[in-house]
Amino acid sequence: MSEELGAKVRSELFKRKMSQKELADMLGISPVYLSDIIRGRKNGPKAQEHVKHIRKILCI
Repeated sequence: MSEELGAKVRSELFKRKMSQKELADMLGISPVYLSDIIRGRKNGPKAQEHVKHIRKILCI
């Protein structure tokens, strides 16, 4: 995930008063894995599928 998208995710979570853990629960992944995706540490095909779901959930 690009730094710009990571910033958008964090901003949107803040606006919605939502934690990364809550988003991770919605996605069915661990909070640590979500954090790695947001920070760009994970960017394989599976992570890209999660990025699509993150975008859809947060409307970004």
